[in-house]
Amino acid sequence: MGFPRTVAVVAATPLLWLAVPATPALAHGYVNSPPSRQANCATGVVPGCGEIQYEPQSVEGPKGLRACDGGNARFAALGDESRDWPATPVGGRAHFTWTLTARHATSTWQYYVGDTLVTEVDDGGARPGSTVTHAVDLSRFPGEQKVLAVWNIADTANAFYACVDVRVG
Repeated sequence: MGFPRTVAVVAATPLLWLAVPATPALAHGYVNSPPSRQANCATGVVPGCGEIQYEPQSVEGPKGLRACDGGNARFAALGDESRDWPATPVGGRAHFTWTLTARHATSTWQYYVGDTLVTEVDDGGARPGSTVTHAVDLSRFPGEQKVLAVWNIADTANAFYACVDVRVG
C-alpha cells in the first residue's frame, strides 16, 4: 500500500507547480559603476549592511523620495552616514551604469546632488536593456558628494533608488 501512494505523490508533484500562481520578480536594478552603496554592500567592501548585501537591486519605493533606502526600513543601512562609504574618484563628467535585472518601462532617470536635480533623462516609457549608462556633469560639485540616482518606472507609482558616493575633480 505504501509504494502506490508514493508513486502517486511523485507523479502529482509536477502538477502542483502548475497550480502555484507566479509571483512578481523582486529584483529590478541598481547602479554598479561607480559602485553605489548597495553595490559596495553586495561585494563586501562595506560589511554589515543587512539584507541589501543579498539583493542590491531591490531598493524600490514611491516616486519622489530623496532617500538612499527608498523609504524601506529593511535597507536603512544605505542611509547611515556614519558608515565608511568609499568615495569613487570621478572627473567632472561621471558615467553611471545601472544593472537591470527586471527591465521596466521607464519614464525618467534622475541624478541629484543634495536637493539639486543635476540631470534628467526622459525615456518616454521605453523598456531599457540589461544595462544603461548615463553621463552626468558633476563639474559644479567639486569634492566628495553623494549622488542620488533614481529610476522612475513608467507604469507604476514606484522608483528605484541608489546612492553613489563620489569624489569629483
